[in-house]
Amino acid sequence: MDMIADIFLVAGALGAAFYCFVLARRLTRFNDLENGVGGAVAVLSAQVDDLTRTMEAAQASAAESASSLGQLTSRAEDAARKLEMLVASLHDLPAQDSADDDPGPAAAKPEPFVSRRVAGSRGH
Repeated sequence: MDMIADIFLVAGALGAAFYCFVLARRLTRFNDLENGVGGAVAVLSAQVDDLTRTMEAAQASAAESASSLGQLTSRAEDAARKLEMLVASLHDLPAQDSADDDPGPAAAKPEPFVSRRVAGSRGH
């Protein structure tokens, strides 16, 4: 009976060893960097790094654009204030009648058109 128990014990140990061998091979293929999940994880990690660098560059560009836009906005506001002051100063000027000061070419009297015939040139 001891002999049968020892045979079952050895068979169980051999079965466990075979099971561990199969699991080790599967785990090796699973973590393979070219075909397995390890490769997929490596590729995804590289993509995350690329996206992180791209995001940082985009944020820097957006900050630069925001700064430039802020400067342009302040310049536009200054120009608008100056234009408002100019328009307000134009309202303060007295009205000028252009007809009294400068009649211009349209208001000048036209010279009469006179045509003269030379004597003796009646019928060519």
